[in-house]
Amino acid sequence: MSHRHAIASPDDPLLAELCRELAARADALDDSAEWPAEQLGLCRQYGVNRWFVAPEWGGAGWSELDLMRGFLRLSAACLTTTFVLTQPLGVCRRLVAGENPDLRDDLLPRLAAGEVFATVGIAHLTTSRRHVARPVLAASPIDGGFVLNGSIPWTTGAVRADYLLTGATCDDGRQVLVVLPTDLPGFSAAPPARLVGLSATCTGAAACHDVFVERRWLLAGPEENVLASRGAGTGGTQTSALALGLASAALEFLEREAARRDDLTAAARSLREEHEQLETDLLALASGAGACSADELRARANSLVLRATQGALTAAKGSGYVAGHPTGRWCREALFFLVWSCPQPVMAAALCELAGLGD
Repeated sequence: MSHRHAIASPDDPLLAELCRELAARADALDDSAEWPAEQLGLCRQYGVNRWFVAPEWGGAGWSELDLMRGFLRLSAACLTTTFVLTQPLGVCRRLVAGENPDLRDDLLPRLAAGEVFATVGIAHLTTSRRHVARPVLAASPIDGGFVLNGSIPWTTGAVRADYLLTGATCDDGRQVLVVLPTDLPGFSAAPPARLVGLSATCTGAAACHDVFVERRWLLAGPEENVLASRGAGTGGTQTSALALGLASAALEFLEREAARRDDLTAAARSLREEHEQLETDLLALASGAGACSADELRARANSLVLRATQGALTAAKGSGYVAGHPTGRWCREALFFLVWSCPQPVMAAALCELAGLGD
């Protein structure tokens, strides 16, 4: 593969070129459910990894607004690849917001260069399994660090990761946030789950059995609710951008069909107008000038992506229900947004809409 220049901005023609290459591989990736190594390699060559990191650590330091514009384009081309990329982005953000400058200065340049892959496993501290009485992942302080025992229920690419950012709970209820090298003794990643969609993200569980993590890998804590002040919540603009990107792919298909079928015109126009308004609200929120909350945006984006993908399937008729047709894949991928990092208000809004209840 020849050397490629890095994408300089969301308006760079190279981004359109990368998206064409990703889109051309998306159906085969879904069929194989294999890790998107080729796609991630392309993204690395185009400099996508550098978007997430400030120039002082070798990155391009894209603004939140430009990041959202970039993710809108990438997720329309291949949601699987784009979602995998959100994991090192999450690690980069938490490294910057953390309390360990040595760890930050070591890892950020390597993440910007795409030399290592780091992922996030914090669902057990946010939306997954918080109802259980005992910690899913427990941390026991000892001299020089912590011993971790338990499971990490949902981790994207754990079987492929060099590092896993995760959180664990001490006996006194305080929590720690650590960057876990995956080659530490006692760490293991289970075979990835076969998902309804996005199986190629290799998402599944990981486990720790007497894993000793030195203090040099400690990012924050021990403290109460270690994620609260570090931008680690759920339902933010990033996930909404991915939903709107997928909706855009479905709408483009629906509009192509509507160009030759008058019965589809009104529906395509209405969905496109809704998408344009949502994209405007997303970018306003990303720039700090939004009039709606992140949860409100996420609920609306979830609703739209479900309706847009099912609209595309409806337009495709029977052929869309045949395995391998992109509209069927888009419908399965849209279900992802109902379950992944879905805050309670967003879930409640989805259930109300499905039940036909008013606001």
